[in-house]
Amino acid sequence: MHVLLLASAFNSLTQRVHAELRDHGHSVAVELALPGRPLAEAVHRHAPDLVLAPMLRTAIPEEVWSAHPCLIVHPGPVGDRGPASLDWAVQEGRTRWGVTVLQAEAEMDAGPVWATAECTVPPVGKSDLYRGEIADAALEAVLLAVERFASGTYLPRPQHHATARPGLRQEGRRIDWEADGTERVLRVLRAADSRPGVRDELLGAPWYLHGGHPEDRLRGRPGELLATRAGAVCRATADGSVWIPELRAVHAPGEPPAPRLPAVLALGDRLPPLREHPAPLHPGPGRHTWSDIRYREEGQTGFLSFSFPSGAMDTDRCRRLLEAYCSALSRPTSVLVLGGGRDFFSNGIHLGVIEAAADPAAESWANINAMDDLVEAVLTTTDRLVVAALGGNAAAGGAMFALAADEVWCRSGAVLSPHYRLMGLYGSEYWTYTLPARVGGAAAARLTEDALPLSADAALALGLSDRTLACPPEAFAEETARLAARLAALPATSARIAAKKARRDQDEARRPLASYRAAELDRMKRTFDDPHAPYHTLRRAFVRKEPVRETPPHLTRRTGPAAARVTGPAVQDSASPAGSC
Repeated sequence: MHVLLLASAFNSLTQRVHAELRDHGHSVAVELALPGRPLAEAVHRHAPDLVLAPMLRTAIPEEVWSAHPCLIVHPGPVGDRGPASLDWAVQEGRTRWGVTVLQAEAEMDAGPVWATAECTVPPVGKSDLYRGEIADAALEAVLLAVERFASGTYLPRPQHHATARPGLRQEGRRIDWEADGTERVLRVLRAADSRPGVRDELLGAPWYLHGGHPEDRLRGRPGELLATRAGAVCRATADGSVWIPELRAVHAPGEPPAPRLPAVLALGDRLPPLREHPAPLHPGPGRHTWSDIRYREEGQTGFLSFSFPSGAMDTDRCRRLLEAYCSALSRPTSVLVLGGGRDFFSNGIHLGVIEAAADPAAESWANINAMDDLVEAVLTTTDRLVVAALGGNAAAGGAMFALAADEVWCRSGAVLSPHYRLMGLYGSEYWTYTLPARVGGAAAARLTEDALPLSADAALALGLSDRTLACPPEAFAEETARLAARLAALPATSARIAAKKARRDQDEARRPLASYRAAELDRMKRTFDDPHAPYHTLRRAFVRKEPVRETPPHLTRRTGPAAARVTGPAVQDSASPAGSC
């Protein structure tokens, strides 16, 4: 079938639906529901067999749903209605939730049900939950609903009982630092971690607080700031304290939204002298404290895990991760696993920090060089096998960072976007070395030019990854550890390590890694230093959430399965340049 996706934005769930529907043999196109754009005309132009809305903040007009079959993905169980379902579920501490695919009708979320799926709700942020358990349940329900629709025989079931919820406004998210304990504070922060944030007063100014993590030792007067760690601030609650990683300044009416920034950077000179509590790389047993980088060992396997908000890696995060990586290399292991967490692996450089910098061009340059230093360290590791474990999505330089490893393992729900073009960048992270080596030069050129999301299964079929782990987000770390231990115990692993060094030496003799880096960075430097380069406008629009005027052309095109659009690994052109992205 030809499926048209209607969405308010091409967000993570819409990307995953786009990728997995293509995997199942459907052709897919996207139309964004934008103010002032006649949606009915756009839908008619696409002539879809089915309209599907994975993430839509506005109602589908009657002239659309009365002329075309339209299914809505609602992030709530059957009978739940309202625009803030997931926010309420997280803030109320629900342990189970669901996703419903229903038919569009005049009343919002009231149409007959085509499919539904349940899921657990672990104690994580709303955005992490949305990309994890909710997305898994959504795809289960979407694929079943599409199959039922295609059969032509299924009759959707009416909803008999419903609970309509209002939007969760800031007054409902308010934190009373004098009275609220850590458990409630965390629920409120997590329910608003990405959007909209929790509005609060801090150091005499209004801020939106984004994200929250428990701290088990630091204590102080409720509401006061106690310490800093890796860009985050620790704030006392009525019975403990929490780490808040990011803040966003409240903007005046008519001004564009400010970017989310590491809390210490956002506060700047307002921040009083506070003790920096370094993130514990090896938290002891029983500790409940936040750290964005951790290391542990099990036998011959080392695990270097990291988790950065939105997968964004600014200059400081890159340097700290490189320092931790070098420390891990001093340990006597034969396999080193990078990542392994449940959410984002990496999305590359931190566009928000760059946008907020006094000199965005200089910060762009510092950030990309710090990323390249990290990737180079992985590429030149020849005394052990390195595995990149992607529990969640990876995009742009973050996807290329993963390709520096010897093996790439993806959770079945991960989405890869190995391209830079949409941000007006050529890209670096040694992608002109690693991407063609994995998929061939022609396929690398097509992937970077198409700029479309790939499912974990498509990435495996194309050679971008080496293994897909079909498990829920909460089980990914354990499953990764089991497979990594097995890899370390294989007799062939020592031979692979020896062959790896020989292959790296051969590649270096053919063309030094420094040559790839220099060529990539030459293109990047010219872009950074050109104030008229599209990168600066695109970055600003992305960070400040500027409204999109039209659906990007690459999304409106009818697209089929990824494997049919690009060739697989090809020995004959594995060293060919991939061309501009």
